[in-house]
Amino acid sequence: MDAFFASVEQLDNPDLRGKPVAVGGSGERSVVAAASYEARKFGVRSAMPSVTAKRLCPDLIFVRHHFDRYREVSDSVFTIFREYTDMVEPLSIDEAFLDVTVDKFNIGSATLIARKIRNEIKERTGLTASAGISVNKFLAKIASDINKPDGLFVISPEDAEKFILELPVEKFYGIGKVTAQKMHKLGIHNGTDLRTWDLVSLVRNFGKAGVFFYDIVRGRDKRPVEPLQERKSVGTELTYEKDLTTAFEIIAELYKVELDLMERLENACTTGRTITLKIKFSDFRQITRSRTLPNYIRDFNSLHREVTEIRKSIDLSNCRIRLLGVTVSNLETDDFEEMQLELFGNI
Repeated sequence: MDAFFASVEQLDNPDLRGKPVAVGGSGERSVVAAASYEARKFGVRSAMPSVTAKRLCPDLIFVRHHFDRYREVSDSVFTIFREYTDMVEPLSIDEAFLDVTVDKFNIGSATLIARKIRNEIKERTGLTASAGISVNKFLAKIASDINKPDGLFVISPEDAEKFILELPVEKFYGIGKVTAQKMHKLGIHNGTDLRTWDLVSLVRNFGKAGVFFYDIVRGRDKRPVEPLQERKSVGTELTYEKDLTTAFEIIAELYKVELDLMERLENACTTGRTITLKIKFSDFRQITRSRTLPNYIRDFNSLHREVTEIRKSIDLSNCRIRLLGVTVSNLETDDFEEMQLELFGNI
């Protein structure tokens, strides 16, 4: 779906249409949960502090989230998906991978199915959706982002290799900002550069992820579409090129992790009661600390407060930290499944 939360708000309130809209609070400690495409033109993005968003776009309109409404629309969209195939793997509240190798209407073409699904979504919900079609999850995910909003893109088997070789590494699904920066320092800027690296060198520099990078740059992704996975937790973590050594660095970077985690929780329309802080040190020693709350986490301030309390319980003086992560478990809902990766199977 395109700018899902913000698009639902614009759909329900005609006065917001065509205007820059941010879902979230406007207070000093609030963050943007979602931004309309009108707001994105000014650089407003989800997980951005609201004060920063307002500075970038002075005319930005903040609206409170309505998760019950988002879930209602999401249910309608997923109903449409399942009318065409039972092989639906939710990626989040507004995105999924579909394997249409066997489709219920015997259409036989993923491209035609994608068009029909997009038309059905528009007719039944009033919202637009974008789709990516290819031979595996990795390529389909990348394709789905190319012609947003309200677009469709196909990466055919014969075009896959050329497409991957020309693709900047920061556009690879599964390669985040920190990893992309590390690759740039190693002279890896696109698929062609990545393809020249052997498996041993990639594993030496990137650990287990090196195997994944070796395969995807060759167009290999054998992960099947997996419906009916039960979500157990939602988490996020960051690995640092340079070890964190000061309290200020640790607090600042942990704040970023918390912002990203809160966005993931909101996108999945879920929350939990158990918070786990994960810390990996420069010598690869790792610790985790958890606390289970009597009530569910409902907002960023609550999450930040609890993570801060966990952090303060750990003596981090004279430590060199290479990874920080926070996970929320004991989830309130399991409506949407763990994040994974193929949009439409056959072309």
